[in-house]
Amino acid sequence: MKLANERVAARSVPIVKELDNLLSRLDRLSMAPGFEQQRRLAFMRALQVYAELGTQSPLSPLPEEVELADLLLYADFYPEDGQLTLIEQLRDVITEHIPEEERVWLDPLKHSYIDLVEVLPSQSGAQRRSLRSIGNGRVYEIPAESLDRTIDTGHMLLTRLVREPGDPESPLAVLAGPILLLSREDARTLYEQTADERREMEVVGGSFELGDWPEFAKRFGHILLRNFARMRFAALVEAVSEIRYRTPDGLPHWYVIALYEHHEFTFIAGGMAELEGWIEELPLQVKATAGSKKLRRFILRPKGTDTTATAQARVTVTATELYVECDSRERLDGIKHSLAATFGFSLHFRGETAQPPVRQVTREELSTQEPLTLVVSHEEDRALVNTFLETVYLEWADRESPVLGGETPRHVVKTPAGQAKVAGLIDEMERCDIGLLRSGVAAFDYNKLRAHVGLC
Repeated sequence: MKLANERVAARSVPIVKELDNLLSRLDRLSMAPGFEQQRRLAFMRALQVYAELGTQSPLSPLPEEVELADLLLYADFYPEDGQLTLIEQLRDVITEHIPEEERVWLDPLKHSYIDLVEVLPSQSGAQRRSLRSIGNGRVYEIPAESLDRTIDTGHMLLTRLVREPGDPESPLAVLAGPILLLSREDARTLYEQTADERREMEVVGGSFELGDWPEFAKRFGHILLRNFARMRFAALVEAVSEIRYRTPDGLPHWYVIALYEHHEFTFIAGGMAELEGWIEELPLQVKATAGSKKLRRFILRPKGTDTTATAQARVTVTATELYVECDSRERLDGIKHSLAATFGFSLHFRGETAQPPVRQVTREELSTQEPLTLVVSHEEDRALVNTFLETVYLEWADRESPVLGGETPRHVVKTPAGQAKVAGLIDEMERCDIGLLRSGVAAFDYNKLRAHVGLC
């Protein structure tokens, strides 16, 4: 089960009425102005992974993660400014009457902790269902109606259980609301990652008291939540790496781009024609490029396939530039190595981008079994190319140009002859703009280059 695709069966189950009322009281108490800073600290600790990324986070915490963080605040968090815990404030500071049927849940809640449990077999029609802690083997007996029929034997839950008032050693317990349903593999990974951190803390601190699972989970339950979030992000990275980007025409969208400069068009284009695996495309029929006689393009297809196979990469050779376009950084690295071996110092590397199009992926899209296919519009593509060119052309005026004999455009433009030469160079770059070649509309405003060197 991929945690990134939201198929984690997160849900909140009904809570015992008296316990629910008690939690509502604790929530109101946590909202007091004097407790605001402590509340923020508690949530930063429990939801650290999301908080660190802020608005840039590609994932938001699940509502059930937030609810579990709430429970950590109510029952486990010790204020750092000397205040009493929320349970102590509610229990010991008499500000409102608390019915006895609610008050009896205070101690069980205080001694509860977040736990990772496995659903055990149960008899049909039984009044209770059994859960066993992965941490220490403790068995909980909860009301059968707490879990619906979709949660079966062997399922793993990250949740908080509160023992029923009475005998503290009794296995009778209730769920405190939120549960996160994990696969056995994900649950084992979560437990082992957390256990590794626990052992490291013990070694660094020189104390092995955290070897007791209830003690550790009570004091550091936020680590379970934090590692769960990390697993979600790791799963998202894996899912994103499998996304297939396509143009509106159904062709591969090459978001990986590299740019080189050169001054040997005949040598470079001729070398590409001889390079193994590369096939020259038919002459381009792009109106805006009609004034450029130096423009050749080559595509790379999988080995052993016919000419109808989908291309994996493309190289565009213009009078002064060479563009590489492909679908992955790994493929780009291989192409760059081949170009370096073939053309050596005739090519001058100027920059690359391997950032896929920014897109908010829905739960439904990530829930598909097959690799996700996303269509990138021409507008999105031009924005991507523009961002790339804005970056690589930022220092163009002050960078030594092979076309200008190793001098910078800003230096060459100081003479009338140099002005004409630089103006012609920019005009040629504009005619063969990579955005124009990709979608028919220029992606970059070349007046910026003219302005950088004082031509306009």
